[in-house]
Amino acid sequence: MEYGPRPDADFTRRCIACLASIPRGRVATYGQIAGMCGDPRAARQVVWILRTRSDSENLPWHRVLSSQARISLPGEGGRRQRAMLEAEGVEFDPDGRLDLARFRWNAG
Repeated sequence: MEYGPRPDADFTRRCIACLASIPRGRVATYGQIAGMCGDPRAARQVVWILRTRSDSENLPWHRVLSSQARISLPGEGGRRQRAMLEAEGVEFDPDGRLDLARFRWNAG
């Protein structure tokens, strides 16, 4: 059994649809996705949804970053995420941040 936050079903559905819409070469933040789905304070629930549903829903988990425009995953996971983003044309500065003004996804 897995433990963690349990987002309501409507939020989860909206979040999955939103995450699936992030286009190649663009990124979003956890808080941005939460806000787009109706609860700007639910960034941790977005993390939980990505953690538990990315594989089954085929979500582009690698396109979601922290509000500081950084990869949150440590170690190999973070290196994999960065490589996937770079393969899509996303560029990082020497400190490991990216320019949200340039690469942030602006839905609609």
